Amino acid sequence: MGSEKTTNSKKGIAIKIVIPIMVLIVLAGVWFIKNNNKNADTVEPDKSGATVSETGTNDSDKSGTTVSDNSDFELHVTEKIDLEKLKSYGLPIVIDFGADSCIPCKEMAPVLKELNSELKGKAIVRFVDVWKYRELAQGFPISVIPTQIFIDANGKPFTPKNLEAMQMEMFKGESGEHDFTAHKGGMTKEQLLEALKEMGMK
Repeated sequence: MGSEKTTNSKKGIAIKIVIPIMVLIVLAGVWFIKNNNKNADTVEPDKSGATVSETGTNDSDKSGTTVSDNSDFELHVTEKIDLEKLKSYGLPIVIDFGADSCIPCKEMAPVLKELNSELKGKAIVRFVDVWKYRELAQGFPISVIPTQIFIDANGKPFTPKNLEAMQMEMFKGESGEHDFTAHKGGMTKEQLLEALKEMGMK
């Protein structure tokens, strides 16, 4: 009888401890999710749902360079982009400027990851988180995220056959030359593949 009371007493104490711990875990999770999405003061959605910012794989490229361990072919960019070096590989390039927390960017994230993995040695697919690395967007025509920059296999700004159908814009520099071709907003895997093929992906 005494041991039964002791067992029940231990169960009661365990329940009193476990329930508050579970409540704390749930509250911590809710707090984390809410605070992870609190970047509304630095970016705001535009009319299209994008976000406006304040400010079969081949293991080598055309030159024979191994790409599997080459940081130029990694998806996530954490330091200044050396465009001339990327162009030297002779592959079409897509650089997506977005953020891990914006909704259209989150929708594109798995597509970019797949393409980066599947097309190594055929194309360069990179992602810059402009909320974490704002300075990396300097020099690029980024006013809305996500925005993709397209450079063809010859190292030139992509000139699509049908600019309007692809919903792309061409940006000229101070010299009046065509410096960048960009798409504002999210893109599907099919749209990105279509652009990459037109840019010279083999």
